[in-house]
Amino acid sequence: MSLLVPLYVHPAADPEAWRLVTAAGNRVHGVVLNPADGPGSAPDPAFVSAARALRAAGTRILGYVDLDYGVRPDSAVTGDLDRHREWYDADGCFFDQVPADRSALPGCRRLVRAARQRGAATVVLNHGVHPAPGYARIADLLVTFEGPWSVYLSSFTRPRWTSRHPPERFCHLVYEVPTALAGVAGRAAGERGAAVSCAVTGSLPNPWGAPPPVLYGEETP
Repeated sequence: MSLLVPLYVHPAADPEAWRLVTAAGNRVHGVVLNPADGPGSAPDPAFVSAARALRAAGTRILGYVDLDYGVRPDSAVTGDLDRHREWYDADGCFFDQVPADRSALPGCRRLVRAARQRGAATVVLNHGVHPAPGYARIADLLVTFEGPWSVYLSSFTRPRWTSRHPPERFCHLVYEVPTALAGVAGRAAGERGAAVSCAVTGSLPNPWGAPPPVLYGEETP
C-alpha cells in the first residue's frame, strides 16, 4: 500500500508533520502541496523549503489545483499550474473537486493536456466518487473515494469498469478513522481495489491537517 498525503498545514505551524512525511521515503506515492487553496499569490518561503526537502528525499510533489467542479476558467487553472511549477518545482498536479459526469470529460481532458504540456509527470484527479469510466484514460491516478470512515464502511461500492484497470490507478482518502484502525483502513482500500490511500483521524473542515497515523513512529532513528 502506497500513501498519497494531502498535508494541508503550514510548515511553520507544524514542522514535525512535514519532517515525518519527508522521512517516509518511498512509502509515500506523493505529497499534495497546498499553500493557499492552490499556489497562492506569491511564493511562500516555508513551502519552498518543504518542497526542496521532499524533492531531496525523492518524494513526488503534487501541486493542489481546484477545478471547482468545472466552474473555474481554464486560465485560472493553468495559472495555478504555472505557479506551482515555477515556485515549488512541482512534479505533477492534484486536481481537486473534479466533475465526475461524462459531459465534463472533454473540458477535463483539455486541462490534463495543459498540465502535461507544463511538465506534469503525474496527474491526479480527485472526484471523491467513481467517475465516468473515460476519466481513467486521461489521468495517472483517480481518487474514487473521499469521505468519513463510517461512510467508507457502510456505503462504498465499486463499479465493474474499475476491474479493467490495475489497483495502482485508484486512491481512497478516508478521514475520521480511529487511530487504532488506521492500518485496517489501508488494508480495506487494497481489498476494495485501490493500491494508494490515506487514512487520517481528522474531521471536516480540514481533515488533512496532520499526517496519517501509520507514519508516526515509523521513521528510522
